Amino acid sequence: MFEALMDFLTVWTQPQLLLLVGLGTLAGVYVGAIPGLSVTMAVSILISFTFSWDVYPAISLMIGIYMGGVYGGSRTAILLNIPGAPSAIATAMDGYPMAQKGEAGVAIGVTTVMSFFGGLIGIAVLALAAPFVSDFALGFQPRDYMLLAILGILLVGSLSGGSLVKGIFAGAFGIGLGAVGMDPLTFTERFTFDVPVLKSGISFIAVMIGMFGVSEALMQLHHVDTAAVKQKVGKIVPSWSVIRKYLPLSLQTSSIGVIIGALPGTGGDIAALMSYDHAKRITKEPETPFGEGAMEGLVAPETANNAAVGGAFIPMMTLGIPGDAVTAIMIGALFIHGLNPGPMLMIDKPDMFWFIVGALVMANFFMLLFGLTGIRVFTKIVEMPRTVLIPLIFLLSIVGAYAVNNSITDVYWMLGFGVLGYFMKQYSYPLGPVILGVILSRLLDDNWRRAIISERESLLGFFEGIVTSPLSLVLFIGVILIFVSQTPLWTAMKKRLLRKATP
Repeated sequence: MFEALMDFLTVWTQPQLLLLVGLGTLAGVYVGAIPGLSVTMAVSILISFTFSWDVYPAISLMIGIYMGGVYGGSRTAILLNIPGAPSAIATAMDGYPMAQKGEAGVAIGVTTVMSFFGGLIGIAVLALAAPFVSDFALGFQPRDYMLLAILGILLVGSLSGGSLVKGIFAGAFGIGLGAVGMDPLTFTERFTFDVPVLKSGISFIAVMIGMFGVSEALMQLHHVDTAAVKQKVGKIVPSWSVIRKYLPLSLQTSSIGVIIGALPGTGGDIAALMSYDHAKRITKEPETPFGEGAMEGLVAPETANNAAVGGAFIPMMTLGIPGDAVTAIMIGALFIHGLNPGPMLMIDKPDMFWFIVGALVMANFFMLLFGLTGIRVFTKIVEMPRTVLIPLIFLLSIVGAYAVNNSITDVYWMLGFGVLGYFMKQYSYPLGPVILGVILSRLLDDNWRRAIISERESLLGFFEGIVTSPLSLVLFIGVILIFVSQTPLWTAMKKRLLRKATP
């Protein structure tokens, strides 16, 4: 126990490691805030710079960037309605309406504190229950991952805020976009129409930036002469009464974040989506409606996507299986430094496990510090005249789309989807489900095939597996209930039951 404590405090007691975690977190906050500059990209670049370092400094810097980057995506989501990362899409739904009301400071303050809280929960679970959670995650079969993807896609109805049909159509359109390119199993072309540029698929970053960034800039052209809303940044840190009010919700969504984060191949984007939907379902009478600046709409996704960071390290450290793209890169970094992530790492090098836990805790504290500073500078962005802000949004969008693959084609895609997003907004089609459909498309496609192949291509065997597996059955019932609960029939039944229950 004493040795574990000393390993945990290593990063706290060595100034060099402390500095690297701090610099990494600061850089991560701003990398995460810039659309197109992903945390995955930043950490992968770091490997080439740090392969000659000792393992502790290299991992310290990577962990700082990871923790800061997950949080940083909320900044531009709130201020410009451009999520810096897919996990911030849900944050934009209520964060941007708050900025339009002049409450950007409050929104950023709440997201910072709740991100810190969610991060601590995820790290605590990693430290105390890693073997148990990893065993649970290991029990997921391909059909379970497929059902999980369907759950996420069906949530588009709750995110659409209007017509269920429009929400499902937008999600299905996103799935179709995600399927464009070379089939990963047979290497045949899908939906390419013999156009060479489509063989490599469509970058979801280009879709995301176009749908949110460019479409927003085009919408703002209708209001060029409207004065900018003055932001209130007098009190940034939320009061204890506010924190206490949303503490039960944050505990629930942090749990969702840890579990989803521990599932290999998922990550904070799915965790944030499912937590946002959970908040909508359990919040009966929000002070502000969801989609118009509900505080619950900020608390839920931000606690979940940061809790998912700790969750993603669980399968990485205990099984050698990455929880998301960043931990996959970290596994490579550990291999480069002569370590073998997996069950034997916990036995042969327990000091590395506790060092990583300590570094995550320190990065979480740095995230809180850097998150609550510089807000006044950030909020000046939305106070700019629209004649300056609109070109700035276009510039950030172009740079972000180009930076992913250094491809001008992605810029063209981004502009095209920006125009499409503009018309979708005009006709009240939700944009969030399109992006989520693109992201979940690969998860759904790959695991559907694995599930069918494992059952020897028998649909009957596939459904028998669902019925006989408790986990699959729970997920399948969840899919049915979510679908039914979003239909007019369910609403009518609830009204009828309420009338009968009312004396």
